[in-house]
Amino acid sequence: MTTLSPSVSPSKVSDPLQLIDVDHVQFYVGNAKQAAFFYAHCFGFQIEQVCDLTTGSRDCAHYLLTQGNIRFVLSSPLSPEHHSAMELAMYGDGVKDVAFTVFDAEAAYERAIKNGAQSAYEPRVFKDSRGTVTMAGIRTYGRVCHSFVSRTGEYELTKVKQGGLFMPRFKRIDGGLCTPATGCGPQSGMGSSILAINEHNKKHPCGLKYVDHLVGNVELGKMNYWVKWYEDVLEFKMFKHFDDADISTDYSALMSKVMSSGNNLIKMPINEPAHGKKKSQVQEYLDWHANTPGVQHLALRTDDELHSIAALRSRGVDFLTLPDAYYDKVWDRVNTMLKQHGHEAVKEDHQRVRDLGILVDADDEGYLLQLFTKPLQDRPTLFFEIICRRGSQSFGKGNFKALFEALELEQERRGNL
Repeated sequence: MTTLSPSVSPSKVSDPLQLIDVDHVQFYVGNAKQAAFFYAHCFGFQIEQVCDLTTGSRDCAHYLLTQGNIRFVLSSPLSPEHHSAMELAMYGDGVKDVAFTVFDAEAAYERAIKNGAQSAYEPRVFKDSRGTVTMAGIRTYGRVCHSFVSRTGEYELTKVKQGGLFMPRFKRIDGGLCTPATGCGPQSGMGSSILAINEHNKKHPCGLKYVDHLVGNVELGKMNYWVKWYEDVLEFKMFKHFDDADISTDYSALMSKVMSSGNNLIKMPINEPAHGKKKSQVQEYLDWHANTPGVQHLALRTDDELHSIAALRSRGVDFLTLPDAYYDKVWDRVNTMLKQHGHEAVKEDHQRVRDLGILVDADDEGYLLQLFTKPLQDRPTLFFEIICRRGSQSFGKGNFKALFEALELEQERRGNL
């Protein structure tokens, strides 16, 4: 069965920190229009809506990109005074906000502040004749914040998922212009190139469904601090724990703890570097991110790894390359684990998996397939993971060594190992 998004019961609306969904992930980018074309062309996203000068936004331009239940908001400053301008100079393109849909944004914010959070911004209400969007934000590690978002009327999340407007001052790319001055009317001034790439992506989908998890990189010695922060402030719990014995090679290592919301809907692994002979991927990230923690990668879920990876490769997406020796051992390891726990063997074509360079791992619940892109911009910081779960809810522990060796080859090529 194809799943567009996890489901959550509204039975406990009395809990202000009950998270309904990842409302959106906001990226600060140098040029939102150009970045929108990159994500649309390479990853198959729809450039669905825009909020810019033509809709009354004078300080920042925002492009809403969607695919399945994934919503990216790409934001660029329209003047050097906007706070995102300095962040872009310091960190380059990257994730600013991991926003959560809640039943009451103000109540969630107040609970988080009471739990010890530092405010990023106080509650704001965006309202017009269609409904309201209430947002409030708290600071987490480094440059990142978490916004709480509650929606009413035509801006309810279920309607946004069906193509409704994201919030006031946004307009649809394919028609339907909505501004305070003009109301709704036919769209003008939007290049046909956006409509063309949207149409192409509808006919040739990449099959990405929703955000499976988001990984944060923090400084040496700070992982447990942020683990406690997620436990105390957002009332998360620890889902998995990996130490440097799990995630290491002859040269580098890291430690990771996976934090999960109470309903296991939202998962946020937190990484810190560990001592090794050479520099870990986490330290490389920090070195090129102004020594500031941030989101290292987003894992995007698919129901068909082979289709998604083939489609993304055909669009020019660069993925990490694994040594051929990886596939000499992987099938025995994975299928032995599956048989031991009473699961069927990997059903995907083994040769096709190898041809596409996909990683495979298994645990007591089933197996998963995953693959990691190279960094998405010139700075070796943010990248994506494409993941398909066949029962397994883990993170590919059996692949850590092969993955890190591939990462180290790229670090060496960049002169950062």
